[in-house]
Amino acid sequence: MSCRHHIDDFMRGRIIGKIEERRKITDVVREFDITHSVVSRLWKSFKTTGMCSRRHEGDRVRSTTPAEDRYIILSAKRNRRTTTQQVANQFLAASGKQISRKTVARCLRGGGLYARRPVVCVQLTRQHRTARLQWYREHHNWTEQDWACVLFSDESRFSLSSDCRRHLIWRESGTAYRPENIQEKDRYPTCSIMVWAGIMINGRTRLHVVANGTMTG
Repeated sequence: MSCRHHIDDFMRGRIIGKIEERRKITDVVREFDITHSVVSRLWKSFKTTGMCSRRHEGDRVRSTTPAEDRYIILSAKRNRRTTTQQVANQFLAASGKQISRKTVARCLRGGGLYARRPVVCVQLTRQHRTARLQWYREHHNWTEQDWACVLFSDESRFSLSSDCRRHLIWRESGTAYRPENIQEKDRYPTCSIMVWAGIMINGRTRLHVVANGTMTG
C-alpha cells in the first residue's frame, strides 16, 4: 500500500523521467510506492509549467517589475488619499497592464506605506513654532502666584453632523504628524455651533454656547 507522503525534487525528476520514457503511470506508482493521484498531479504540473521541482510560496511570479513598483509607490505618495483601486486604474492607463488591488497593496507595503487614518489637527508653521518657543522662554520662570492671575480661554466650533473618518491615507510608520499626513479641519459645511470657555489655576468659567454667529479673539 502506498504510504509515501513527501517526495523531494530529485524523486520528482526521476518520476518525470520514467513517464517521459513512455512508462505507464500505474507502473511508476508501483515502482516508487506513491499514490496515483500524486503522480498524476506531478505529470500534469510538469506539462503546464515545464518544472518538476515544487514551487515554494516565495517563488511566486511577480506581476510587476521593480520599476513598476516604484511608479505605484510614487503615485500613492503624490496623492496619499487615493485608494488601491484608483492606483490600479492609474497604472492601467499609464502602462496598459492590469493589476489587482491586492497587488497594489502588497507593493505599497513593500515600500513601507500603510493605510492609516490621518491625524486631525492644526498644522504648525515655522512662525508658530518660533512664537511658542519665545513665549516659553518669557514665562518658564513664573511662579504659582504669577499664574494665579492668568486666565486661558479659547473658542471652538463643532459640527453637528457625525464624522466617520473612513478616509485613509498612505503613510510610513512614525510619520503621523508630518504635514502631508495631517488633515486640517477648519470648515464646517453643515450646521455647527460655537463654544467658548476659560480655565485658570483654581477653577474654570462656564461653557458659553453661541448657536448663531461667530466669535473672535
